Parts: sequence; C-alpha cells; structure tokens
Amino acid sequence: MDHKEAHHLRLYVLAALFFIVAAVYIGVLYDTQVNNYDYYYASSVRSIARSETVEAARGNITDRNGKVLVSSRSSYNLTFDASLLEKDEDANESLLRLLQLCQSRGINWVDSLPISRSAPFAYTIDSLDSAARSRFLTYLKDLDEAANALAAYLLEHPALLETTDEEGNRENPADDILADEELDQAGKAQALLEELTSSQLTGAMLEGSGLSATRLIALMRKDFGLSASFSVEEARLVLGVQYEIRSRNLARTDAYVLAEDIDAELISLLNDGDYAGAKITPSSVREYETTYGAHILGYLGKINDSAEKEALGEGYNWNDYVGKDGVEAAFESHLKGTDGTRVVSLNEDGKITGEYYSKEPVPGNTVELTIDLDFQAAVENALAKTVESMNADDARKGKETIRGAGVAVLDVDNAEVLALASYPTYDLATFRQSASVYAALESDPNRPFTNRATQGRYAPGSTFKPLMAVAALEEGAVTLTETVRDPGYWVYPDTVAGTGTWSWKCWNRSGHGLVNVVEAIKVSCNVFFYEMAYRLGIETMNEYALAFGLGQSTGIEIGDNPGVLAGPAEREADGGTWYGGDTITAGIGQSDNLFTPLQLANYIATLVNGGTHNEVHLLKAVKSYDNSQVLAVGGGEPLNTIDISDSTLAAVKEGMHELTTTGSLAGYFRSCVVDAGAKTGTAQISSNTTNNGVFVCFAPYDDPEIALAIVIEKGSAGANLASTAVEILNAYFTKEEIGTVILGEGQLLE
Repeated sequence: MDHKEAHHLRLYVLAALFFIVAAVYIGVLYDTQVNNYDYYYASSVRSIARSETVEAARGNITDRNGKVLVSSRSSYNLTFDASLLEKDEDANESLLRLLQLCQSRGINWVDSLPISRSAPFAYTIDSLDSAARSRFLTYLKDLDEAANALAAYLLEHPALLETTDEEGNRENPADDILADEELDQAGKAQALLEELTSSQLTGAMLEGSGLSATRLIALMRKDFGLSASFSVEEARLVLGVQYEIRSRNLARTDAYVLAEDIDAELISLLNDGDYAGAKITPSSVREYETTYGAHILGYLGKINDSAEKEALGEGYNWNDYVGKDGVEAAFESHLKGTDGTRVVSLNEDGKITGEYYSKEPVPGNTVELTIDLDFQAAVENALAKTVESMNADDARKGKETIRGAGVAVLDVDNAEVLALASYPTYDLATFRQSASVYAALESDPNRPFTNRATQGRYAPGSTFKPLMAVAALEEGAVTLTETVRDPGYWVYPDTVAGTGTWSWKCWNRSGHGLVNVVEAIKVSCNVFFYEMAYRLGIETMNEYALAFGLGQSTGIEIGDNPGVLAGPAEREADGGTWYGGDTITAGIGQSDNLFTPLQLANYIATLVNGGTHNEVHLLKAVKSYDNSQVLAVGGGEPLNTIDISDSTLAAVKEGMHELTTTGSLAGYFRSCVVDAGAKTGTAQISSNTTNNGVFVCFAPYDDPEIALAIVIEKGSAGANLASTAVEILNAYFTKEEIGTVILGEGQLLE
C-alpha cells in the first residue's frame, strides 16, 4: 500500500468515527430533549426550583339570557414570603419596610389583632367576629405570660365565667373547679382559663388582669423576635401581620397575601425597590356587572376557621375566597375552579430564570340563573319607587317610618324564579369598600342586608282566602252555588255556656249580605271564610296549606325561612294553648300564620297551574367555562300534586279576576297590558302599628304564565300595592309580546 492509499484510509476511518460519534450524540440529545424532556428538565432545576399554586379564575354568573351578572377580572396580589429572604435578612425588618410602603400609598391589609394601630393603644375586641375572637383567645392561651395573668385574674373573679342557658338558668363551671380539693391554686387557675370562651373575653378583662394593650405588644415583641430598634408604632404594624399569619395556622414559609388587586404603580415600585420577601402573584377579583340582584347573587369572603375549611373539602387554601351568601355560596362547588401548579426556577440571586406549568389551572363553571336581568331591574325599581313614595308621604305628615319590602315572581309551570327583590338593597361592588360604609349598612334600622323575599315572615292576611276556597270546595264544605249571609259579623256556634258570645267582625261593618265563593273572594268577605274555617277545622286547613308549600321551605338554593303554619302543635310548642277561635282567625290568614313572599308566590303558582307544587329554583343550568358542556340543570320532579277540580279552579280564578276587572282594583288594572287575577291582604301587626300590605296575583288570566307576591311592611292595605303589581306585569309582558298574550278589556295595540 503506497503512502497515498494509506492517507485516504485514515481519512475514511476518521470520517466514519465522526459520523458514529455524531449519530450517538444526536440520539442521546433526542432522547434527552424529546423522549425524556420532563424528567431531565425537572431534575436540572430541582435544586433551584419551587412549585407555586396558580389560582384558577372563578366561574361567571349569568342571567337566563346569558347576560353576565358577575365575572372574574385578572389582577395581581402582593404577598410576603419569608422563604425568599436571604439567611442574613430579618423577616421583621423586611416586613416593616413593605408595610410602610403600603401605608404611604393608603393600602390596607388584613390585620385582625384587636389592638388599635396607633397610640394610645387600646383593645378593639368588640369589632371582631366570632372566628377572629376565637383565634385571639387561642393565641393568648398559648402565650405563657398572658395566659398566667388571665388565669390569676379569673381565680380572683370566677363570676366572669357565668353563663345563661336557653331557659334562662344561670350556671358557672367555676363552682365545680373551685370546690375540687384535688387541685391546688395554680391548677384551679389553669382550669378556669380553659373554661374561658371567646364570647366572655373583653378588653376590660384583659386590662383588669394587668394585660394592657401596651404590655401585650411588649410580650408579642419577644414572642416574634422583634428588634429593640423598632418603635412601638412600628412594632404594632409588624406584629399585626405576624399574628395574622400564626393565628391562621399558616407556616412561616407560606406566602401571606398582604394586599389584593394592586395597581401598576405599586408593582413598579416593588420591582424597582428590591423589597425582600415581597412577591407579586397573579390572581383574580370579582367584577359585578350589575347593581341589581344583590340579595340573590351574594358575596365572597375569606375562610374563617378550620371547621369551615374542612367543610369545604379538598382543594382550598387559607387565602381562598369562598361564597358566603346567595348564589356564590349555593353554587360554590360549581363556581370554584381547579388551581394549577407552576414550577419556577431561580438563580443564586433569587431572580426568576424560567417557569412552566406542571398543571394548568382550570376556570370555574358558568352558573346560568333563571332570572332575567332587565326584568329584575324593573321589579327592584318598581318596589323602591313604591316604598320611597310611602316614606315621602309620611315625611310630609311629620312621621318617619321604617319600611322594608319583598317581591317574588315565579314561572307558573316550573317555579323558576324570574325576579326576586328586597328593599332596601345594597351594592355588592361597594358595600365593603371601607369599614365605615359597611358599618353604616349593618347599623341601618332598615336592615338592607336582610333578604325580605326569602327571609321575611309575614301574616298573609286575605291572600290566604283563595286557598281556603279551594279547601272548602274540594272537601265539600261548601258548593259553588251555596251562599253565606254576612251581616257584618260572625258568631261562634259552639260558645260554652256562661262564657258569653264569641264573635268576629267583617272588615265591612255593614256586611256583604248573601255571598257565594266567587263573590267572597272578590269582596274579601271575612264572614264567609270564618264559616269555612269553622266547617273545615284546623287540621284540614293545614293539610291544604302544607300541600301548597306554606309553612315550609320552598327549596330555593340560596335558602329561605320556612315560616310558621298556625295550629295546635305550633302553639303548644311555644307553651300556649290553641282555642277554637284561633282556627277562625287562621282562616283569614291571621292567628300565628307567617309566610315569606316567596312562599306566597309559589302557593299562587301552584294554585293557578292546577295543583302541581314545584320546588322553587334559581338554577337554569351549569355550563363548563367554555360553554362546551351542560353539566347540570335546575328544577326536577314536582314535590306533590293537589287534586283541584276544574270547577273549583275556575271559581277561585274567577273571584280573583273579578277583583281586577269589576272589583276594588279595577282602576289600577285598567293600565295593565294583560288580563290578571289578584288578591289583596292586610296583615295586622298590632293595634297601634300600621298594617303590612300583602298582594298576590297571576297573569294572563286564561293561561297563567307568572305568579307574584308583594309584601310591604307598614304598607297599610294590600290595595296600595296594586299599582306596583301592574308595573311589574307590564314590565314582563313587554310591547313586543302583547300580540301573544290575552289583553284586558279596553286595551289597544299600539
């Protein structure tokens, strides 16, 4: 082999080796970068990576037409994370610097330590809710010097532990402890401290034990390791956050949400100022797209305690906001999304060098309600206008009257809630924007937070009479043609000798003469229904009332008051006695009867649909966040069915219809775009208080679609509510729909 051939051979061998090495390299690279990317990437960043929870956006709430009522907006939170600090950095120093920045920009943060934030320091225990009071007492019992001072004080003042049971009997656990001969003084003091409850703890008790607010701050400085260089005011700022972290059982390494929904300017200051321990995290906040429906929609709040967190189940963190009331609470499991997990890699300086999602967050589902936003607005506005007009009339007379009101409007066929209004109301977007705004609402004697449509209990008055007519006709206690003479009063037939004559007056003192069932409903003849109550008896009356859903929950998802159904059992449970005369007054919706507007609306819906009693519901459907799937629908099978003959139904509806066409309400209903049936009620509160006004109606008369009930506290006669009912009916049966509904007499198409 000559020199030239040897040279070529070496080149071939080198080329072959090169290609072999390259092939192996490419194969290893492909395996590493493609086949096993996740494994090797996680391994490469394991020592400098950390996992973070990524909050999922909460689901939207919409009306039946898809209009968004509540949504979630992307935002940023400021958190304090002690694990981000260098070894030589003090958490308290870093926290103080961060708090001073927030303070300079007027940013509030969560701090439930019940000591005022500025001198002279004083306890503010009375401002705490029950959960926060409990956390504070737990902290005091764990702080040795504070616990010893309290225990010694209770030993000197054991009467402070006295409680009163439901029957008004006083009891004190201190009696047995002090009498225990096996315990020495120290043991007794400790036992007394264990018996102290958060509701018994007061600022005066702490001051009396020698634990002034200033002394407690000094003890807490030692407990949390604050430097002596901190002024008392600075210490109070830092201690509030440190206490909040510990009292919520958060580990020191867990991030503490200091401020929510921070603005871009603060984010810029934080990034430029190198604030140790501070971290900006993505989040979301609730956006209220309407000022209506506050009592329906509800609001969010932080998890209060371990019991609430445990009840919520898996997937919740202490910093999470959860539904506290209304739809937000009722459909919490649907609205809450599934949080994701993000892996963040850091360099030696703690700067983020990369990130990826190991689990993508999934937004919450969309909850579609049965209400129509435009109609809801019309109902709330009509109710507010009526009440404010009544209040203005009283003011002109030199009277100041506190009034509340509630309206419920239901679909007759399936008990869907079309509108639910309570007056006065409040704005979900602003009611917690400051402590002063919330305090003003909470102390308002008009009770704006109370949902009167679902929680207000009122005597139904004469709106109960259509039910009595159904019961009397179906039970054969009266016929369609039978008449009852009304001379202006009714005498109880079974008066016991020697007790005098028992009689009740009709509202028309001169009487209505001979009336049949239709006329009795039209003119609201008390005497006719006194007689029906006597013939039926309370047991039969209550069977029908229960079948119509009165005196029990309607089943609405946001919860309601079951009300009270008058009768012997209810009276005896309260320690009273039921008399025959009570049955008579119960027959006209008085006695102990107390129902919510929602119950009354569902009773009328059940009546005019022919006897099908449905569960009231707000849920139309639950849809996935991208609307690709329907996950649940509202409603279900009827709760029960009442046998109502066609003739009975026709007679009762006719009586209610005549009230609006030829009766006392005809003048109000001339402006109504549909034929309707109605019944008024005047519910007596006391002899020296203006009566409540109660009103129920349905429309259209021939083929009912909706039923509604209105109650206005101190609204006087139910007829005063008729104009409000007409306004609501006209809002529902809009001009575009006039051609498809039945018009009242004298109504023209425009």
